[in-house]
Amino acid sequence: MDTVVSEDGTVIAFDRSGEGPVVILVGGALSTRESAAPLAAALAPHVSVVAYDRRGRGASGDTPPYAVAREIEDLAALIATVGGSAFVLGHASGGALALEAAAEGLAIGRLALYEPPFVVGDLRAPVSADYLDRLTALLRAGRKGDAVTLFFVEALGMTPEQVAQMRDAPLWAATEEVAHTLIYDAAIMGENMHGGSFPPRTFASVHVPALVLDGGASPAWARHAVQAVANALPLGQRRTLEGQHHRADPEVLAPVLVEFFTN
Repeated sequence: MDTVVSEDGTVIAFDRSGEGPVVILVGGALSTRESAAPLAAALAPHVSVVAYDRRGRGASGDTPPYAVAREIEDLAALIATVGGSAFVLGHASGGALALEAAAEGLAIGRLALYEPPFVVGDLRAPVSADYLDRLTALLRAGRKGDAVTLFFVEALGMTPEQVAQMRDAPLWAATEEVAHTLIYDAAIMGENMHGGSFPPRTFASVHVPALVLDGGASPAWARHAVQAVANALPLGQRRTLEGQHHRADPEVLAPVLVEFFTN
């Protein structure tokens, strides 16, 4: 494990493996650099992979008050540390964060996004306007498990029955450890969860090759959002991984990413 100090003094922990062009993995809600380890291992024979703990998670620090701009500064510090420019893969809300970072002009040479969870159109119910308030109230009350449940049901569209089964799984405790960062991801998504117009801001400045990916077995609303993102990016292209879901098999995803980042 290595660390880098972000602009506001927050220490960000990261792992680096492999050689070649640098690819930084930006995880989504509830993820840590450990979550990214299987994909990093699949990519490492071909590229240099950086997996990091976003602020408030794992071995990284956290400095209040939170702002999305601070997470963009974290990514900028990583890019500076690994050579001044990098390729980036963002998963889910991490993809929305990576997209915002690219729009802010960070030195991102190529951008891959896997199912950024924008709510576009009417293929699913929008996340309620008071979602962030209810999430915050649960966390302030120490009800981490209920906060994670709210996220899975309302933000991801899972059924309460599906989540109830997950609460009995060994990995549930790990999700509760980083439950407080769900507020951060809600801030990153902002109004983009409420089914408004898309794109929510101008992405014309993201003039870098961009690959926007979805799983063929993912819900229709998620796949529709991927197409909307690809259409909004000047150099965007879409690719569907047949048979895959929101968390794609690293052995299926890695070859596609290697092709995009090395050719």
